[in-house]
Amino acid sequence: MKRQLLIKLGIVAAVILASLVLAIPPREKIHLGLDLQGGMHLVLEVQVDEAVKGALDRTAEAVHRDLRVKGLPVTRVERRDLEGLRLVFATPPEADAVAEVVRNYPSSGLRQVSPTVWEFNFPAAELRQIRTSAVDQALEKIRNRIDAFGVSEPSISKQGSQRLVVQLPGLKNPQRAIELIGRTARLEFKLVHSRAPSPDAPPPPGTERLYLKVKDPETGQLVVRDTYFVYRRTLLTGDLLADARALPDQSNFGQYYVLMRLNSRGRRIFARITEENVGKALAIILDGVIFSAPVIQEPIPGGEARITGSFTPEEARDLAIILREGALPAPVRIVENRTVGPSLGSDSIAQGMRAVLLGGALVVLFMLVYYRLSGLLADCALALNLLIIMGVLALPNLGATLTLPGIAGILLTVGMAVDANVLIFERIREELRLGKTVRAAVEAGFQKATATILDANVTTLIAAVVLFQFGSGPVKGFAVTLAIGIAASMFTAIFVSKTIYETIFSLRRVTRLSI
Repeated sequence: MKRQLLIKLGIVAAVILASLVLAIPPREKIHLGLDLQGGMHLVLEVQVDEAVKGALDRTAEAVHRDLRVKGLPVTRVERRDLEGLRLVFATPPEADAVAEVVRNYPSSGLRQVSPTVWEFNFPAAELRQIRTSAVDQALEKIRNRIDAFGVSEPSISKQGSQRLVVQLPGLKNPQRAIELIGRTARLEFKLVHSRAPSPDAPPPPGTERLYLKVKDPETGQLVVRDTYFVYRRTLLTGDLLADARALPDQSNFGQYYVLMRLNSRGRRIFARITEENVGKALAIILDGVIFSAPVIQEPIPGGEARITGSFTPEEARDLAIILREGALPAPVRIVENRTVGPSLGSDSIAQGMRAVLLGGALVVLFMLVYYRLSGLLADCALALNLLIIMGVLALPNLGATLTLPGIAGILLTVGMAVDANVLIFERIREELRLGKTVRAAVEAGFQKATATILDANVTTLIAAVVLFQFGSGPVKGFAVTLAIGIAASMFTAIFVSKTIYETIFSLRRVTRLSI
């Protein structure tokens, strides 16, 4: 047996062995998609207008501060719809001084509306960037939260301009995941002006009404315990957090609290805030709800604060994850929420496998009847093709997921793999009719059919790549198995089948071919 043939046989044996090691047992090694193992499918819409409002509000505060530093008689800077800012002065300011301050911020069309009121817009490109960035940041924040939550093989992708598709296969607690994903988690520290005399009392100028809520031990829902007037100005935000951890509350058995630690900049700001406001109450606010409003007894240089609220261990851990990963740049709204049960997924697997086995059996039978012993060789190559697909899907670093459309892709691959063998066998038959020897006919058949097989499979492979790049969810699952199957079918039909024929010819002299 020639050395070149031995190398080919070694490659085939190595592929078979590697595929067996990777794919067996398949249920434990191949990651199943949402439709096969059950789980949750969410479509979220990022409220990008809220991100624009937040950017305008932050700019308004910065502009107000710069105008005061400049010595201008500004009384307030406020957001004007979703377009820009309005600057209100006590007396008419110097136009050049106003323009100099505004020039440091994204602005267009600075104009004087009245002697004491000026307005400017944000550039349209800047507003588009804020909206796009809000979606991208929300996707990244949600991905980080899910990774910390511990869901295996999640799928998170963009859909359109402001929607996100989240698939969580094998999820056991959907409601907990919704709370973890959908919570904005905007953490703020604000000084308390006073306790409200009644829940409906109008807030004093420069303040807002917020409610301190606690969890009802019977229902588990947050209920209002007190009403406060707090200053609108935010002294500190969750952006300066360095860490957040869930710890047991020693004063309340079985309950937990969240301990927050600020970074170096946050510690300096927090130390200054507590030093300047000893004797005042500081509200710790999460998504517009006061969780605690302790009175500052003395300066706190350590930069630690607590969020208490009769949390269970799971609730405290989830809140710590959210705070560590950071607030979403804008709230998200659940547009679609579908849960696939494990039993439905098991039924899908069973039906899919029946389809693959039945389709494969019919193809095997056809090849045996129509091409006889050569058909048997094609069936062996087909079995190896399926084994390679399972092995590649099980590769740990590939990140491939088997879905129900993916099973359809495998079934399509079975037909395409046999189609390549049909092209080769028909070419061999033509060469035999021309009177060539068996060995010469096989060589010519493979040589002439290879170009056609490559053309057909490469174009299909390009289509699979496009489907994977621009598709989502089930479409990607179909594209993955189709692409793997095409590559495997070219290997088995061209390389493996020819190697089998060469091996037979090297072992014995063949004068008649069963084809």
